[in-house]
Amino acid sequence: MPNILWADDEIDQLQSHIIFLEKKGFDIEPVSSGEDAVAMIGERKFDIVFLDEQMPGMGGLAALEKIKSAQPLLPVVMITKSEEESIMEDAIGGKISDYLIKPVNPNQILLTTKRILERSRLQSEKSAQSYLRDFNNISSRIHPGTTWKEWIDIYKELSKWQIDLGEGDEALQQVLEDQFRDANREFGKFIDKEYQDWVNDGDDAPLLSPEVFEKYVFPLVRDGRKVMFFLVDCMRYDQWLVFEPYLAKMYDISTDFYYSILPTATPYSRNAIFAGLSPMEIEKKYPQLWAQGQDETSLNRHEEELLKKQLERAHFDINFKYEKIINAEDGRSVANKMKGFAQSKLAAFVFNFVDTLVHSRSDSDVIKELAPDESAFRSITEAWFQHSSLLQMFKELADEDVTVVVTTDHGSVRSLRDTKVFGDRDTATNLRYKYGRNLNADDENAVIHITDAHKFKLPIVAYAADYLIAREDYYFVYPTNYHKYQNRYKDTFQHGGASMEEMILPVAIMNPKK
Repeated sequence: MPNILWADDEIDQLQSHIIFLEKKGFDIEPVSSGEDAVAMIGERKFDIVFLDEQMPGMGGLAALEKIKSAQPLLPVVMITKSEEESIMEDAIGGKISDYLIKPVNPNQILLTTKRILERSRLQSEKSAQSYLRDFNNISSRIHPGTTWKEWIDIYKELSKWQIDLGEGDEALQQVLEDQFRDANREFGKFIDKEYQDWVNDGDDAPLLSPEVFEKYVFPLVRDGRKVMFFLVDCMRYDQWLVFEPYLAKMYDISTDFYYSILPTATPYSRNAIFAGLSPMEIEKKYPQLWAQGQDETSLNRHEEELLKKQLERAHFDINFKYEKIINAEDGRSVANKMKGFAQSKLAAFVFNFVDTLVHSRSDSDVIKELAPDESAFRSITEAWFQHSSLLQMFKELADEDVTVVVTTDHGSVRSLRDTKVFGDRDTATNLRYKYGRNLNADDENAVIHITDAHKFKLPIVAYAADYLIAREDYYFVYPTNYHKYQNRYKDTFQHGGASMEEMILPVAIMNPKK
């Protein structure tokens, strides 16, 4: 039985309303002042509060503030005699769920209560019905003849269903997970078949990492726009979807997509973006900027220099700014200087937090417990974003005459299945891709096997031309200490492989609303 707290200094005159609602199955707790309403909140659990705006002593807005301080998620409906806009703005600013103008009739109260209390259930049911209707349509589009453009559309739809279905019916969640897995299985085959042609300038190739600046940034600079380029490391499309509503209030946003190169790992994909070149071409043109090694951080020390080289090749004679934000202190420092950056013709920012969160979840049992699945992981990412220096930067730029370009270098995939991998002692240690000599995987269907790195525009590392790229949700484990590492990395988010989540990436063009 839903419990309603109703505070009104004329509550005795509302007995007929209360009786009506009680007959409909509601339990009503009537009080006659804001003080009593606040006190009652501390004594009982309520599902919804009706609050008179004008009461002697503690008025409705003051009571609202205290109620929300005690229970932020409790729905509150404001009832007022006044239609003044300022009062409604104060109320809405205090996070009311709705407001009604006096006099109210019992059916208004009933309908408002049902709408608010049943909104979540009704939305969940509607989303479930819509997804089940769409299920066959999506499945029919997943086949060997699916094009790269169609894969983007499929991934967009599946990602949006992930969010719309949220933490709803577990059986339906499983159906969606299975469909996502089926899609990634076919997507892995598609990439294995088409990717080599893409990187060698095939006729029907998608936009790849080296072309991001040329496609999305350079035209804006040529048009005289001031451009702020943000690369959020390891940001998947579903994570962008939970960030976007916070930015849509400030910006007009247009979202496009590109494909990450393989491996979908920072040393390859991010360097390719800033250089405007494939990893093999970077190594040949600027060997001093491609210091080989297995430590990912050592391979991304020269992004600023690579961007400078790309600008020079494109005949841009501009002084650009570059900042890499690795921790909270860096973020606060850059956010405080954002107005200054906005005066530059081009500024580029690399924001590392999402990637750090991915790695932290792999290493921390606490974070893994807080984020046991993708829905919870999105929630943690959203909670961070709401209070992040990244959002503060976007808020600062919303008042400037700039265009903001937001993208990422790769995504991540929840790795649930292992496959044994074999190679020599110098084989790379990465979990979703390997390079080395004599590479083989226990399950060949779980990998894309590259035996000639140069044909895929990849550098030959320590005389080794072999690469293994994991498909779907597989991760690599050596036979030595197999069970130890199998258990350690199972159900962790990883990148470097060939999945929709890692390869199909958003690029958002944001212009401040006037």
